[in-house]
Amino acid sequence: MNSETKISLAWGVGIVVLALGLSSARSAGHVDHDTVTRIVLGATGLMVAWFGNMMPKRFVPSALARKVHRVGGWSLVISGLIYAAAFAFAPIQTAVYIGGGAVLAGLAITFGYCQSVRAKAGAA
Repeated sequence: MNSETKISLAWGVGIVVLALGLSSARSAGHVDHDTVTRIVLGATGLMVAWFGNMMPKRFVPSALARKVHRVGGWSLVISGLIYAAAFAFAPIQTAVYIGGGAVLAGLAITFGYCQSVRAKAGAA
């Protein structure tokens, strides 16, 4: 198993363990439901930002592919941080819209950029 796979599994297992631990703490009366939601969803946003940060660092032979990875990486880093911040500071209902909108915008930017690069490469 390569190191990227191990890191991905660690993030997944870490978030599950965090969620289970916080659910247990909520059942014991140590934290409330909103705190559990904010922490788990904030951690999910940080995970998106982590993977976005790692994306452009992968070795790709094509200059166009490196550009796509760079734009995709930055859009995911920014949208993941917005997602995490929304769940840290905004009311839950507002955070759902802000965080979801940020991730969708990051994906749309990445997809749109991929399509524009593809169109330019096809025209050349």
